[in-house]
Amino acid sequence: MWRIGDLVTRKSYGKDVCFVVVEVDEASETAIIKGLDVRLMADAPYDDLEKVSDDELRQFEAARTQVEGECLRLIQSRRAMEHEKRALRRESRFQSNPDFFERPGRVLHLDGDGTYLQKCMTMYRELGIRAIGQHVPEAQMPSLVNSLLEQYEPDILIITGHDGVIRKGKDWADIQNYRNSQNFVRTVSNARKHARNMDDLVIIAGACQSHFEGILDAGANFASSPQRIMIHALDPVFIAEKIAFTPIHETVNLYDAVKSTYTGTDGIGGLESRGKYRLGLPKSSY
Repeated sequence: MWRIGDLVTRKSYGKDVCFVVVEVDEASETAIIKGLDVRLMADAPYDDLEKVSDDELRQFEAARTQVEGECLRLIQSRRAMEHEKRALRRESRFQSNPDFFERPGRVLHLDGDGTYLQKCMTMYRELGIRAIGQHVPEAQMPSLVNSLLEQYEPDILIITGHDGVIRKGKDWADIQNYRNSQNFVRTVSNARKHARNMDDLVIIAGACQSHFEGILDAGANFASSPQRIMIHALDPVFIAEKIAFTPIHETVNLYDAVKSTYTGTDGIGGLESRGKYRLGLPKSSY
């Protein structure tokens, strides 16, 4: 009945999220679906799915554009105010030689979903962040993360993809009841062997409904999802932006960082961390 690539909603959830079918099991009449804009992967019985109409798809696309636009405007407004403050500080620090240059933090983004990764890379460019993206299946992240860290030596590491509470799981405190949280925890733990100091490497990890406490305990600076809700595909990017543009001698304002995301403190939380933005002299002519 359903084919890979079909756009669907779940009737039992009020058709609140647009999904794409990625696997079908005709024997059990169950489909594996992933969110178009939220980092959720779930299974659903055939009879709970309904095809997305053209009109519904336009509504989902309009809502996505609005959400991303609002987040971007919030970031740009905050950046403008921060830029003015930094300009005043620079005037006092570089009166004799204002020929400085700026160096925001560098990002290595590991994503279990290639489509989401491309969306994130587009947003990094729009935000002026130096970022390297790697499409890595969640199960392979723990074994590959250290070699990628050695290769790229980023300031900020993002570990994300798909997650979700398994339907049959009842205990949300049990990490075994999550689709990929164990992979995220192992990846963070291995990354911390490469950089033990949480200010040397800032780690943002998790996806929809991820085991927030376990990921933080493994060594992440920021993680999802405190209230086990769905997070937007770009939420990790918006956290990384705040870290990348906070000066190294300042602590990232946790409230400002999380406020820049779509889901807020229900979707993402974290620990005090230092920023990764640096000023340099002189500006090269070449």
